Amino acid sequence: MTHPCLTCGACCAFFRVSFHWSETLTTSHAVPEDLTLQINPYMNAMKGTETKSPRCISLKGDVGGVISCEIYANRPECCRSFSASFEDGTVNERCAQARISKGLTPLALSSWVSTE
Repeated sequence: MTHPCLTCGACCAFFRVSFHWSETLTTSHAVPEDLTLQINPYMNAMKGTETKSPRCISLKGDVGGVISCEIYANRPECCRSFSASFEDGTVNERCAQARISKGLTPLALSSWVSTE
């Protein structure tokens, strides 16, 4: 079964991806600083997500189609902790909101059941 996020990407093209600036410090999982911008003295955001029509600079592909994150292994904590609806058995209203904004139907429990 393909993970529903690999044919979505709506959250990366709907929300501002903001996080503490320290996530860009040189470590094995640092967010590449050149892909971010400073929002205030404490927070950075992924470039592209600060606009009225956000789309993360690291999002590659078409929302609702084949899509991926170019920095998946180094994505910020806010991205790591964002779960798709029913991934953990519960609805994530923010996931549903992002999907609806892009013309996609919200995920259902059946989105996680393999039909193979």
